[in-house]
Amino acid sequence: MDQGLVIGDDVRTDGKWGLSPRQLGRIQGLVVSGFAHLPVTRALFLKLDRPGGGWLKALEKVAPVTAATGRLNRSTAIAFTCAGLKRLGLTDTADLSAFALPFREGMHQPDRRRRLGDEEKNGTVIPGGPLWSGDASATPQAADVLLLLYAVDETDLADWCNQVMEALEPEGVSLVRHLDLSLRIDPDGRAREHFGFADGFSQPVPYLAGPSTADPAGGHAARDPWHGVPMGEVLMGYTNAHDEAAPAPIVQRPADIAARHPDLKPDGAPEGFLDLGADGSYLVVRELRQDVAAFWNSLDAAARSLGCPGIDADWLADRIVGREHDGDLLCPAGVHAAVDGQPANDVGFFREDFHGLGCPLGSHVRRANPRDGLAATEADRSALLNAANNHRILRRGRKYGETIQNRLEDDRKERGLLFMCLNTDIVRQFEFIQQTWLLNRNFAGLYGETDPLLGPKGPFTIPKDPVRLKVEVETYVKMVGGDYFFLPSLPALKFMADLT
Repeated sequence: MDQGLVIGDDVRTDGKWGLSPRQLGRIQGLVVSGFAHLPVTRALFLKLDRPGGGWLKALEKVAPVTAATGRLNRSTAIAFTCAGLKRLGLTDTADLSAFALPFREGMHQPDRRRRLGDEEKNGTVIPGGPLWSGDASATPQAADVLLLLYAVDETDLADWCNQVMEALEPEGVSLVRHLDLSLRIDPDGRAREHFGFADGFSQPVPYLAGPSTADPAGGHAARDPWHGVPMGEVLMGYTNAHDEAAPAPIVQRPADIAARHPDLKPDGAPEGFLDLGADGSYLVVRELRQDVAAFWNSLDAAARSLGCPGIDADWLADRIVGREHDGDLLCPAGVHAAVDGQPANDVGFFREDFHGLGCPLGSHVRRANPRDGLAATEADRSALLNAANNHRILRRGRKYGETIQNRLEDDRKERGLLFMCLNTDIVRQFEFIQQTWLLNRNFAGLYGETDPLLGPKGPFTIPKDPVRLKVEVETYVKMVGGDYFFLPSLPALKFMADLT
């Protein structure tokens, strides 16, 4: 769904974004690599039954959180909900007030839920409402921590997970939910989501820009002309798209405690202040269930109703997504030619497909990343591309559930995507994409239409010469649960482990 994980390090960079070894040693490996070399994952949603962070020391012995410095056969990532930080020992007024409002309110705050389209009446949420979040008052299951364990195979992963829980349960940590995740690599080496599309081809490419807390020993990677975003869009403390340091939460502690964590001392701050957010990020997590049989049966029926030669369910699905099944981006001539065996990605919409005769204006990939396609004139093209890149997110999602055997037969098994993305400004990045692009009924001059893949039931227009086509699309993806998490740096984790 163009919201998956890019396989391997981005070939346009060295895979390290010009960061120095010191910086890479502070940053969780999930940020930089996504552990693309490890095909299987288990997401453990944990509840902290005791206050304090002492359990993190037990975790360190069996599953140390992995830095971005190399490749291991086992890797770990960790993130916390606002409720989880409270359980660790951060206080509402003195500590948590420094965190972003969306993170503190949570994804299920009523106004925020409405803006995100997460309302049961829309059909975009599972019947009965979401199952889990970080808010015990909002959903039946509440998680304080998301622990992600990555391994080379399922047997090793299962054994490791058992070891981890055996170490954590005596420390007052309980398991409330888990998901087994995979890249779902096909025989050609491409990651495919459950509807059958290769995904994860379009990602932002961070670069170091302007003054920041960045280590001057870093190798300042050049800006990618199509997908370059300042590092501060992904990591707190670095220069962001507004030419300022991405805001990071700062906490105050007595001098003796602060002295034990010199790696968190912010430049120019008074004694006793610690930069808890430096080299960290906000992790957006959404469990999205896919109804594969409903998707393909609905498109079969829609193709028959059109009665046009050459138009079948696969043709319609390509236009709903905006890519052909193997990932090639649609264009008026068919698809953009592959580059070095991979789908072309360094292309825009303004010059190549202004009217959406190839990749429809309202298709999923065009809404999720408009590139220069919202420009009205050639003179606006560069500015609109830059504006679109000011709302990019770094995706780290993986799929759960078995591959369906017959796409037209409902086997009653649950499958979908654990969508995960990193950003430093939840409102300007993730929420903007969701509200202003995906769910905007007037996006790109359309009327009364939302994203045909992730939005509620409604019409979908396919521009065509001489007469456009319009089909009714159902709701194929439903939210099961989700929330906003804080993904700390490794030095910040050491501070958390000392909390009581």
